[in-house]
Amino acid sequence: MTGQDVAVKPETRNHKGFFIQDTSYKLMGIDEAGWALICFDEAVCHYVDPESLESCEEMGDNLV
Repeated sequence: MTGQDVAVKPETRNHKGFFIQDTSYKLMGIDEAGWALICFDEAVCHYVDPESLESCEEMGDNLV
């Protein structure tokens, strides 16, 4: 699943507790603590709960 395009479920928060934008991201990997690292581009990345992710194929036309 690493390197795959993923989307976040509505109202997903990052590891700091802030809401993140509902859009598609690239899954970079899951760290030893269990957080999934997702990146929008080279400058915008977030650690999130892997349970908050869905593959873009599952989202279909629901992406923003």
